[in-house]
This record gives sequence, structure tokens and C-alpha cells, in this order.
Amino acid sequence: MVENDRERNANREALTALRKKAKTTKTSVPSSFDSMMKDTHGSSAKALVQEVCSTCGSHDSTEPTWMMLPGTDLFAAVPFHAVHTMLEKDEKRMEFESKKLQSLLKEKTLLLSELGALADSVPPSVIRSLITLKDKPSVQ
Repeated sequence: MVENDRERNANREALTALRKKAKTTKTSVPSSFDSMMKDTHGSSAKALVQEVCSTCGSHDSTEPTWMMLPGTDLFAAVPFHAVHTMLEKDEKRMEFESKKLQSLLKEKTLLLSELGALADSVPPSVIRSLITLKDKPSVQ
């Protein structure tokens, strides 16, 4: 779990660096609807909806960006859009792995508790209540 957290933090730092380079944030790039409404005042030859990448924004998505290839010690100049797309996919994969590891840890902790290995320091009822907790987003 610690190694997974290290990788997730490094990945998050890389995505933040790319967003700084493109001068965007997760919410600063207008949606496709905003782009469509802005372009309706122009000529009718333009496409009404332009795909706008939330990370690239108006940054040149073909600009070469240096990245270390996964599993190697090689650096390669890869297009900006491809780099952040790979990092975003890795972020989703690592988030899934993290949740899987947390679930496994909860199962093993419950098993240890039921065997009585933790009974001298923490009662089994407390362990069971902690393991069954669920993260629910707060409704605002």
C-alpha cells in the first residue's frame, strides 16, 4: 500500500506539472457546450462543437514532452496529449489497485480479530465496526 501511494503521489505531481505547463486546472477549461455557444456567432463553416481536452486546453497538444518510459530507464519525447492521457489512465488504475489493497487489508484485519489475535488491545466489536465503515460522499 505504501508503494502504491508513492506511485500515486508521483503520478499526481506529474499531472499537476503538465497542467501548470498548459496553464490549466481540472475546472479551468470550458466545456464543449461553452465552446459550441462561443462558435455559433462565427461563420457557419466551422464545426459547432470542438473537443477541448481538460488538461491540454489551448496548449499545443502535439508539443514534445519528455517522459521516462514505464519500466525502463529511457527518456522519450512524446506528444503532450499522449503523456497526460497515459498518466490519467495510470491514475485510474492505481486508484483501483489502492481500493483493492484496502479491501484486502480490511478482510485480513477482520480475520485476525476473529481469531483473537487483536483482542488484548482492541475489542473485536470495534474492529468489526471499523471494517464495515463505508466512504460516502457528503451531500451539499
